[in-house]
Amino acid sequence: MDNPNNAKYAGMLYDAERTRQAISPLTAMDATLTVDDAYAIQLENVNRVTGLGQVISGKKIGLTSPGIQQQLGVNEPDYGHLFASMDCADGNVPTDALMQPKIEGEIAFILKEDLVGGEVTADDVRAATDYVVAAFEIVDSRVADWKIKLIDTVADNASSGRYVLGSHKVQLNEVDLPAVPMKLTKNGELVGEGTGAAVLGDPALAVAWLANRLWSYGVQLKKGEVILSGAFSAAPPATKGDVFKADFGPLGTVEAKFI
Repeated sequence: MDNPNNAKYAGMLYDAERTRQAISPLTAMDATLTVDDAYAIQLENVNRVTGLGQVISGKKIGLTSPGIQQQLGVNEPDYGHLFASMDCADGNVPTDALMQPKIEGEIAFILKEDLVGGEVTADDVRAATDYVVAAFEIVDSRVADWKIKLIDTVADNASSGRYVLGSHKVQLNEVDLPAVPMKLTKNGELVGEGTGAAVLGDPALAVAWLANRLWSYGVQLKKGEVILSGAFSAAPPATKGDVFKADFGPLGTVEAKFI
């Protein structure tokens, strides 16, 4: 049974994003909240903004690294929704529209087929993928000082903010995803590095997990959607004037400027 206050909590998060005034963690307000409540809160706001004309452009996967899972005391990733309005196609990220942004280098999957059912495999993901590109996810939190637990970030649309896609489209038969390297620089200085193996061992496995997890909530991955598969390394904070570049070897580079 859903928490009777879920709609109220969704409204608080919606208002926090609109006014850019952070709120206290929901888990500090209500110890009875469950992960199912958190996804219900997330979907409440997804339905709210799509009702106002926002268009879902894809999904994002978070908490794919063992370190972050251990930090939050969980044993699986989480997910959030992406909207077309989050796509910074020119690489320019509007800092003033965000609250406390951080940036993550990831691989984005672009689907050519729907992924449905509760038994999707990594091979199914590879068959359904049109191509992959280098990407940045800009995460943001409507919870003050990033003092989040799993339930807080899930309710807050998995801390989604903006995203930037690289231009070099690569077919999956041309690349070994777990072996893809990444070097992340901030204003020319190296601030993070990793490989695709940091994402549940294989980013395609992360997308399969997402398809199966979504199925349990009646949500599907659809043809044409962007799927951000998870971070290769820790997410450094970003402020106005910062320039980030990630080199993904065979996937090319992606750049984001915070303006």
